[in-house]
Amino acid sequence: MSEYQYYEFLAVDRPLSEQELDQVRALSTRAEITTTSFTNEYHWGNFRGDPTKMVEQLYDAHLYYANWGSRRLVLRLPDTLLRAETAAQYCAEESLQAWTRSGHTLLDFSLSPEDGGEWDFETSHTLSAFVGLRAELAAGDLRALYVAWLAGLTVWELMDEDEEEYARELEPPVPAGLATLTGPQRALADFLRVDRDLLAVAAETSGPATATAVDKKALAAWIAALPAAEKDTLLLKAALGTAPQPGLRLLASYRDATIPSPRSTGERRTAAQLLDAAYRHRTERERLRKEAEAAAQRARALEMSKARDAHLTRLAQDTEQAWRDVDNLIAQKKPAQYDIAVTLLKDLQEIHVRAGTSAEFRQRAAGLRETHRGKPALMRRFDDAGLPSS
Repeated sequence: MSEYQYYEFLAVDRPLSEQELDQVRALSTRAEITTTSFTNEYHWGNFRGDPTKMVEQLYDAHLYYANWGSRRLVLRLPDTLLRAETAAQYCAEESLQAWTRSGHTLLDFSLSPEDGGEWDFETSHTLSAFVGLRAELAAGDLRALYVAWLAGLTVWELMDEDEEEYARELEPPVPAGLATLTGPQRALADFLRVDRDLLAVAAETSGPATATAVDKKALAAWIAALPAAEKDTLLLKAALGTAPQPGLRLLASYRDATIPSPRSTGERRTAAQLLDAAYRHRTERERLRKEAEAAAQRARALEMSKARDAHLTRLAQDTEQAWRDVDNLIAQKKPAQYDIAVTLLKDLQEIHVRAGTSAEFRQRAAGLRETHRGKPALMRRFDDAGLPSS
């Protein structure tokens, strides 16, 4: 198998400066580079840059995958919108890391080659599938973080870890809306190979997704009540480019101040409880699938049986014409017509069996053998079909 690696970087909050563009151009002569994006594919060799540092310093999102199974998504957003301490609740060594650098929180969603499996290029993604996660996280939607924790738990199950470890590990806070993931969140679940049965049982204690619409009048009143100095500082940072998206920060602060945090129902479950529930869910899903397949097969068989009965009933209305058709087909001395003739003979045999006249069929079939014994290709077909010889 040939080597393949995909690298993509995206600047969301601000475009790169000319000096920064020169910096990234020095890393690759074949990459597609603009002020907001960097994309390259490698069929041999390796990228000379450090993707982690590039996101820490320049870009807001990075996507990487290789055909041997490695996959990685890194997102950067201002730490005023998402604290690393919040993300840390969902971190798992196998699937999610979080840290802070230069006023930003960085989230590293990844799977190692051993955990990722070979890449399915028919379902490959670009960063456009994931970049919406930044805005969702900035708005307080933590479903992507919980999905990443489930990915780590999926890896645990494949590794067959110590059962005592499973029993000690508690799930992080369950965000609302797990049963109705957004498009970017579903793409992340697929990217991180989250077991669908595990996701289904995890969602059982998740409340309905919270509304994302904002009451404009209430928001306006809340902004009007903010201290003037705070608003001036926010606008100054936006003008200088140090806080290029003040709207996200304002919305995050507004939601924190006015919208109660969604709470999951029930107690936090252990990894063992989730994995056991996922196993039962998977077993039941497979049972229902097999039952549905068996029912569909029975229905198809019934329809085929009805169609054959109808065909034989029509044929039985004039069996003498059917025997003449057999003679005419054989007379053409062509393999395809021989096959049709044999099929028709088998239908006539069944009609005679149903009518209790099997002896008549044997006599007429034997007569055909005698008449056409000089046609070896036809005789082989008679033998293969088990047509009587006497």
